[in-house]
Amino acid sequence: MMLATRARLDPDRIAIEISGGPSLTFAEWDHRADAVASGLVADGLRPGERVGLVFGTRSWVSYAIAFCGVLRAGGVGVPCSAEQPAGYAAGVFAHCDARRVLDPEVLAGLERPAGSGPPEVRVRAGDPAQILYTSGTTGRPKGVAATHANLVFGAATHHRRRRLAHSERFVHAFPVGTNAGQTMLLNALDARPAALTLGRFTPARFARLVERSGAGSVFVVPAMAIELLRSTDLARYDLSRVLLLGSTAAALPPAVASQLARALPNATIVNYYSSTEAAPAQTSMIFDESRPDSVGRAVDGELRITGDTGAPMPPGDIGEVWLRSPFPREYFGDPAANREVFRDGWVRMGDLGRLDADGYLYLIDRERDVIKSGAHKVSTLRVEAELHEHPAVSEAAVFGVPHPVLGAEVTATVIVREPIEPTTLRTFLLDRLASYEVPARIMLVDQLPRNAGGKVLKRELAHRYAR
Repeated sequence: MMLATRARLDPDRIAIEISGGPSLTFAEWDHRADAVASGLVADGLRPGERVGLVFGTRSWVSYAIAFCGVLRAGGVGVPCSAEQPAGYAAGVFAHCDARRVLDPEVLAGLERPAGSGPPEVRVRAGDPAQILYTSGTTGRPKGVAATHANLVFGAATHHRRRRLAHSERFVHAFPVGTNAGQTMLLNALDARPAALTLGRFTPARFARLVERSGAGSVFVVPAMAIELLRSTDLARYDLSRVLLLGSTAAALPPAVASQLARALPNATIVNYYSSTEAAPAQTSMIFDESRPDSVGRAVDGELRITGDTGAPMPPGDIGEVWLRSPFPREYFGDPAANREVFRDGWVRMGDLGRLDADGYLYLIDRERDVIKSGAHKVSTLRVEAELHEHPAVSEAAVFGVPHPVLGAEVTATVIVREPIEPTTLRTFLLDRLASYEVPARIMLVDQLPRNAGGKVLKRELAHRYAR
């Protein structure tokens, strides 16, 4: 319905554009999605059956057509990045029992000739629309199913209310198959500007594209923001027309947000906090020097801090963060995980946090990442935030490794902008942290292991640096 509406109102407007590649108008998108849907129905696809979608970052146009075509045929889209290992896609599609798999080559042969018309398939709001597999930072990825109602929640009801109206294009470099990528696809359907996608992120390519396109909005994950700040490219290119920089997928360290605000003085820096399971419920925070550690207040849903029993806790108390969406998601084929994570529409985020009196959320740490060292509990986010305050530090990841006496030892890996000794960093931290919070070991590294969504794999680091 969203695509049909945009095709009727803005037929010749560009919806998606690939840097150095093809573009797609809303009319073309609508017509070709119908052709794909007709081809799938003619090929025997039944409502509710899963269809795997394997597309790379250079194939966002084809992916958008395929995804909407699958939904129009009554199918359930299961996106997976072509950059993932072949075994990953095979495992995902076996888990959800995908009936067929589309990629750019298969898609080209599937579209039925012009004039075939859309298939007569009734799709209801509560029908499943997509299964998005989580990034799997702690183990086997889980398939998160979302309904049509979930995906369209919050869509503009009038063209004058479309988001990001300050620009003609927004730029991102997110891969297919991630929650951030799906958000960009929905933005392309619903927001005013066209989605301009970059096939492969590097600071120079990203900054050059933003300058050349005159984009007013850009979206990154913290790792991309850190790389941009680490490079000289923010200064080399004119990014003065950027009015919004949105960061998602992980909490943006306060020092990084502050540096972005200085580097892009015309831009509002916004940190979004959600998850594949919780979307579209999220918190949103415009960077504020008076609340640098906050990830904001709830938008598009509800937020609460809970104790061990699930009862809400008062402002100031630390507990588990829960978010609730009006149309909640669920794990596909995993009732035990559903009972553990989803409670009456609420999603247990797996994070510890607190609310202030004004409803602003402050994250303490991932519950599983809190380091229990001796009699103390150490927040890795707090230690990372203080490391980021040192001008020589570009990025930091803090984790615990087993210790025979303490249980766990605070350990840090750091990427630096300039040569510095780990002992200098430890001395810096001694003035800012309690002694038990200061990492016993600080290793200087060139890069950090990440998943497809850009999140640091702390479990891998802990295994790598265990004594």
